[in-house]
Amino acid sequence: MTNIKKHISRRGFLKLMGGTAAAATASLTGCKDKDLSTEDDYRNQVEPPKGKMTFRTDPKTGQKVSILAYGMMRLPSEERGSARENTSSPIDQEQVNRLVDYAIEHGVNYFDTSPMYCQGMSERATGIALSRHPRSSYLIATKMSNFAAENQTREKSIEMFENSLKELQTDYIDYYLLHMIGGSGMEEFRRRFIYNGILDWLLEQREKGRIRHLGFSYHGDVSVYDYLLANNDKYRWDFAMIELNYLDWKHAKDINDQNTNAEYLYNELDKRQIPVMVMEPLLGGRLSNVPEPIAVEIKRRAPEKTVASWAFRYAASKPRVLTVLSGMTYMEHLKDNLLTYSPLVPLNEEEENFLEQVAKKILTFMLIPCNDCKYCMPCPYGVDIPGVLLHYNLVKSEERLPEDRRHPDYARYRREFIIGQNRAVDEERQANHCIGCGQCVPHCPQRIDIPARLHEIDNFVERLKQEL
Repeated sequence: MTNIKKHISRRGFLKLMGGTAAAATASLTGCKDKDLSTEDDYRNQVEPPKGKMTFRTDPKTGQKVSILAYGMMRLPSEERGSARENTSSPIDQEQVNRLVDYAIEHGVNYFDTSPMYCQGMSERATGIALSRHPRSSYLIATKMSNFAAENQTREKSIEMFENSLKELQTDYIDYYLLHMIGGSGMEEFRRRFIYNGILDWLLEQREKGRIRHLGFSYHGDVSVYDYLLANNDKYRWDFAMIELNYLDWKHAKDINDQNTNAEYLYNELDKRQIPVMVMEPLLGGRLSNVPEPIAVEIKRRAPEKTVASWAFRYAASKPRVLTVLSGMTYMEHLKDNLLTYSPLVPLNEEEENFLEQVAKKILTFMLIPCNDCKYCMPCPYGVDIPGVLLHYNLVKSEERLPEDRRHPDYARYRREFIIGQNRAVDEERQANHCIGCGQCVPHCPQRIDIPARLHEIDNFVERLKQEL
């Protein structure tokens, strides 16, 4: 183990030695040089100022919304991990309370959750933490997450909404979303929201004031997105949530030709003056855990800033953006984002051009476009799909993938890859347990052929093992 620690990067070693994939990708800057490491970034982190948060104004109500939104999808568990990923460990409610208290104290007033987050535990934990504060001091966003066929009836969908109110300890929702529209096309959208009359029912709840703002989060089939905006006069969308970051802005289709560039999604909302909520500003951590040569280049421009802060500034610099979501598991993540947005310094044209060049360089690494959203989970055969894909991406981004037998470090890279995989993913949850059932495929917003990629990784690992 001493030999491994000596040769792999500090970032790789931290990932190798423990913690969930989500925690690693959310926090790491992707810098090999010890002077640029995430550990040093957070050790030297200054205390965020109070009273400096940047706010945007909601055009419907005139209410001020913090540019930083707290995404309650990666809450800490009692075992120092993400409860979303560890069903054996409950949410650490005391830690959630501390994080929420600190966020509100520093100006964050938008909290986003869902009935499906953290294995169904997020809304309750969010409600407990927020109810300790005056209702006027925070805004709650939650979702109609009626993905499962048994939840798509009118009765079950209404029950889901009512349960959200109960868990969140409130009698109204500030921002309510149709969750993941377009994920599997127009017919699925109709089953979830039209045939059962639930969209009309939600419009009625908005009229009654039980929903203050009604919108949707978009993943997948752009025809559904275009349909909803074409019918904006009918539905009067108060906001929409889209994936927006400097890689997806012009290159989402380069990653997968079935995706839609964020530039198009944003401009369609902008022309209709519909406020934009941003999700995936870091692409599930990929834009904080960028390939090492790129991370070093970014850090040289602003050594005092984390790599992640550039992506957060990019997302918030678009004028129609009302708020930017971040799933913050630990206090150091919250503080780093507060430092970025207290106040926000928008990117200038030269900096935007720099990030466009960074995006083009990232594309050359051809990583698997997994955002660690967990929509593919749970796997009926127990495979930790994001864990497997993210470990592969991490090693490839560090340029330590054991592919070329002629490479002088091939034997070491091979051993490190196998040890790292076993550290990152339990053996009974690795790629070799995938049977190719395909249940995960329609749920992936990035349109990844998950079984094919898992089988490729499994074959790769088996070859490495045979050579040991």
